[in-house]
Amino acid sequence: MARPTVVGMIDPEVRWTAEQVLALAPDDASRKAGGKLGLAGPWSDTGAGAAGAVWGLCKGSGGKPYRTVVDTAGPAYKCSCPSRKFPCKHALGLLLLWASGGAALPAGGEPPGWAGEWLAAREKRAAREKSAAAGAGAAGAAAGSAKAADPEAARRRAERRAVRISAGVGELEQRLADLLRGGTAGAEQQGYGLWEETAARMVDAQAPGLASRARELGAIPRSGPGWPGRLLEEAALLHLLDRAWLGVEALPEALAATVRTRVGLPSAPAGEQIRDTWSVLAQYDTSDGKLTTRRIWLHGRATGRFALLLAFGAAGRSPELALPLGLAVDARISPHAGAAQLRASWGEQFGTPEPMGAPPRGAGVASAVAAYGSALRDDPWLDAWPAVLSGVVPVRGSEGAGWRLVDASEGTALPLTEGAVERPGLWKLVALAGGRPVTVFGECGHRGFEPLAAWSPEAAAMVALV
Repeated sequence: MARPTVVGMIDPEVRWTAEQVLALAPDDASRKAGGKLGLAGPWSDTGAGAAGAVWGLCKGSGGKPYRTVVDTAGPAYKCSCPSRKFPCKHALGLLLLWASGGAALPAGGEPPGWAGEWLAAREKRAAREKSAAAGAGAAGAAAGSAKAADPEAARRRAERRAVRISAGVGELEQRLADLLRGGTAGAEQQGYGLWEETAARMVDAQAPGLASRARELGAIPRSGPGWPGRLLEEAALLHLLDRAWLGVEALPEALAATVRTRVGLPSAPAGEQIRDTWSVLAQYDTSDGKLTTRRIWLHGRATGRFALLLAFGAAGRSPELALPLGLAVDARISPHAGAAQLRASWGEQFGTPEPMGAPPRGAGVASAVAAYGSALRDDPWLDAWPAVLSGVVPVRGSEGAGWRLVDASEGTALPLTEGAVERPGLWKLVALAGGRPVTVFGECGHRGFEPLAAWSPEAAAMVALV
């Protein structure tokens, strides 16, 4: 079996690899279309600036070529095409042309006016944001006042929403009681429609978190063997969340913040910003048909902490935030409030991305499971926890046992999730290991382990698995 292409092997100009570029694609269609534009043929008037900007004109179906410019330090993109995808196929193609390092995209030039204007506007905006951040201490009171120009109106809105959510929780509790009264056999006969109706009621109650969990309950009876047990587990967790919401004012502040977030109230940064060199370990999108959610996992080189960035795209638009896999970025992040919460917001970035280097320090399977269990004490609704496993071997179990990561020193094992087994990334992992222990980063949860990136014993280069 051929070995997979690795990411993280960067030349002195810190140009990305083709795999890093394609990892930014919002979907498979954009990835394929961008790959076709990664050649010199459709491009003209291309160039690369000293500050990490690349630009060019791409021939399209119309009379005028599309103007495309990318700031690789962001990364950020601008294209005159009508595509609603972000980045579009032209931006991906231009980056692939730049990553190839050929003469088709000469370095050291001055951008044309249309590209220079956009780049200059980005510089001015960054300067304003930096100035605002520097004066945040002196202007803190004014900023707080501007943010809440009418605190009394905001308080009344929050109270009205809390009342609606509480009413929705009451309906949901009645629905759970009916489920237990009728038994799991009745749940299989009722089908998905009743729970979809319940989810719609939770949306009306402004509790999207409860709506999402209601939809999951409706899908469990069709999820295969063992579904009655899974249905009862999820129903119990949903009941626990309902009761926690009804008594949220009496909970410790960190747990109360977690409950509000799980119900569906917006999460906001809280506390001091953290500056570190953040390694970009994984980036992937999920969609519920109406909203695309991008998850980006970071690891701080100095702090040793994990952070999760979430970005959203609605109505068919992909999220704007995208970071290059396998690179490290000097930046500030703002952690969000809540118990066992790793979510953060991306802040000011300093300089350009650099090679990530060695993988984060890993641990054994037992330590990863213990860390997830500890996090569950603070957040019982937590699906998974980040973990770096060192010295594990992907092994296929016998008699339908499925794929597992076996700890070479402890002999313990973690099953892979069903989603991981179905993705091509599993075969990348198997090829990388070749029967030997490797280091794997992923999400450890009650459904199993979801591998997202891996490193071979011979090199520090990262292999993206999603």
